[in-house]
Amino acid sequence: MLFQSEEHQIKKPPGLKCVFATSLKLGKLKVVRRQLLQRYEHQPFVSCLAGLYGCQWRRYQRARTQPGECCCSRVECGSFGLLIVTFFLSFVFLYFWSEAQNDYNDFDWFNFGTLGFWFPWSLVLLVLAATLFTYIALLLVLAVCLLSEGQRLYLHWSHKIGIVVTLAFSVTATAVLSDLWSREWKTLLLSLQVTAPFLHVAAVSLMTLLSWPIALHFFRMSKRVRQVAILGLYLSILFSLYLVPLGMYSPCIKEAGTLGPAPALIGHRGAPMLAPENTVMSFEKAVEAGGAGLETDITISYDGVPFLMHDSTLRRTTNIAEVFPNRTHADPSSFTWAELQQLNAGDWFLSRDPFSTVWSLSKEDQSQVQNQSVPSLAQFLEVASHSGRLVLFDLHRPPHGHPFSQSYINATLQVLQAHINSSQVLWLPSEDRDLVQTLDLELQHTSGEKASIQELTERRITRLNLHYSTMSQQQISKYWSVNISTNLYVISQPWLYSLAWCAGVNSVTTNSVHILSKITKPLFLMTPEEYSLMWILTDVVSTFLIIAVFIFHWWRERGLTFWAGSQQTRENGPYSKFRTEMSDVWSISSVNVRPDLRSTPSSPSTPQLPTITEE
Repeated sequence: MLFQSEEHQIKKPPGLKCVFATSLKLGKLKVVRRQLLQRYEHQPFVSCLAGLYGCQWRRYQRARTQPGECCCSRVECGSFGLLIVTFFLSFVFLYFWSEAQNDYNDFDWFNFGTLGFWFPWSLVLLVLAATLFTYIALLLVLAVCLLSEGQRLYLHWSHKIGIVVTLAFSVTATAVLSDLWSREWKTLLLSLQVTAPFLHVAAVSLMTLLSWPIALHFFRMSKRVRQVAILGLYLSILFSLYLVPLGMYSPCIKEAGTLGPAPALIGHRGAPMLAPENTVMSFEKAVEAGGAGLETDITISYDGVPFLMHDSTLRRTTNIAEVFPNRTHADPSSFTWAELQQLNAGDWFLSRDPFSTVWSLSKEDQSQVQNQSVPSLAQFLEVASHSGRLVLFDLHRPPHGHPFSQSYINATLQVLQAHINSSQVLWLPSEDRDLVQTLDLELQHTSGEKASIQELTERRITRLNLHYSTMSQQQISKYWSVNISTNLYVISQPWLYSLAWCAGVNSVTTNSVHILSKITKPLFLMTPEEYSLMWILTDVVSTFLIIAVFIFHWWRERGLTFWAGSQQTRENGPYSKFRTEMSDVWSISSVNVRPDLRSTPSSPSTPQLPTITEE
C-alpha cells in the first residue's frame, strides 16, 4: 500500500505540481508583501513632517539622504538658508515691536492724525508679526526634524511664497518704523538690560537642542571639509553665546540692600486707561489709584481762561466735528471758554477705547465718562489741592495775534496762586523762567533738558523731566548727589518701571498708575553672585549635554556594527534607515522552495516569478 501510495504520488499530473508550487510561492509573496507594506507604510511621524513641509504625504514621493551626501538640492538648500534668515529677522521685529508696547498709544494716535480715523494699528501689527514668526518657526522645526530623520528637504512652493512674504514684511516694517520712530531702538536696548539674562538662557538651550541634528550629520558626512565647516560654524556661535554675559550690563544686577525706594507715580493726563485723558474724572481716578502727582497740558482760551488740552486741535478728544464742524482744525486757543464748555470730552473714550480697557469700567463709570467736559486749570488744581498731590504741567503759548500771547504766563500764575500751594507745583515751562522765579519763590522749577550740574544749579533747577529713553543710572546718581531729582516720562510697562526703579529714578509719569502702584519689587533683581552662578551653570550644563550628544552619535555610528561573513554591514545602525524602497524589496531574502516543487520549463502556462530565498 505504501508503494502504491508513492506510485500514486509519482504519477501525479505535471500541471497539478505546477499549480501547487505556484500557490506556495504566491502565499510566500503575500507574507513578504505584507511585511514590506508594514515597513513601508508605518511612518506616521515622518509622513506628517514631510506632508506639512513639502506636501509629500506618500512615502514614494520622498527620498532619503545617503550617508555623506548633501541634505537637499541647491534650490532647496537656498530655500532652507532663506528660511533661517527669515526666522532671525522676523524674531528681531517681533521682539522689537513687543517691547515697544509702552508707546503703542502714541503710535495709534500718530496714525489717527495721519489717516483721520481711529484704529488699533499697534495691536494688529503685533498679532501679524507674532503669527508670521510662529509660521516661520514651525517650518524651521519641521526642517530640522526631517534632517534628523535623514529625509531630503523639499519645501512646497506655497511655503516658499510664505517665507518671501514674511521676509518682506519684517524688513519693510523694521525699516519704516526705524525711520518714523527711531527712538524705539533705544527702548529695545533698554529692554535688553532686563531680558538679556533670560534670552541668554533660551539661546544656549536652543543651541543645545540643535546639537542632536548637528552631531548626527557631522558623523554621516564623508567629506572632511563639510565636517569642519558645519562644526566650526556651530561652535563659533555656541562659544559666542557662552561669552555674551561678559558684555551685558543691567542696573538690576546690584548688591543686596542697595535698592532704593520705588519711584513715585505721576498720572499722565490723569489715569487715561480708566477715564478720558485731561478730564476731572481722569485725575480723580489717578488719585484713587495712588498717584503721587498729576501731569497735564495747559492752553489759554481766547478770553483768557487757562484750560487743559494737549493737542493742537480739538478733534481727537472732543466732539468738535459735531458742534463746530467748520472749526475741526482750529487751534484750541481760538475758542472762548463758553464755546469750549459746549463740547463733550468723554464720548470718544467709549467709542475708540484707546487702551482696550472700557470693558473693565462699571456702568456708573461709563455713565460718568459720557458727561465729561473740557476742564479749566482751576478745576484741575482743586483736585490736586484737596488730595495733596504734586502738579506737573506743560504750558502752550498761544499763537501770534492771540489776546494773551504775551501775558499767558501771568494769567496762569494768577490761577495757580489762587487755588494751590505753590510748593506743590513742578514748574516746567522754560519761557521767562527768571521772571517766574521772581514772581513766585516757592515753585519747584523743573527742566525738560539735560545740562551740566553747574548750569542747572545756577538756574535753580530742582528736578529734571526727561524721556525714559535717556535713562542712565550714572547720570541719575550724579544729579541726585546735588539734590536734583529725576522724573522720566512716559513709563507704563512694568518691566520699564522696574528698570527705572533699579536705576534710582525718583518719579515716573505713567498712563497706568493703577497697575504700577501694585508692584512691590522690580520684576528682575539679582546680586552679581547670583547672576554669575546662573550664567556659569547654564554654560556648564549646556557643554556637558552637547559633549554627551556627540559621544552618543559617535558610539552609535562607530560601535553598532557586526560582521556577516567577510562583509561588514550596519543592520541596526543609523545607516540602515537610508535604504531605499526598492532595495528594501529586493534585499528581502527569497523563500526556500523544494526543487521538486518548482515549475519546470515544460509548463508554459505557469507564471514565472522571481526567485525568493528566506533570510
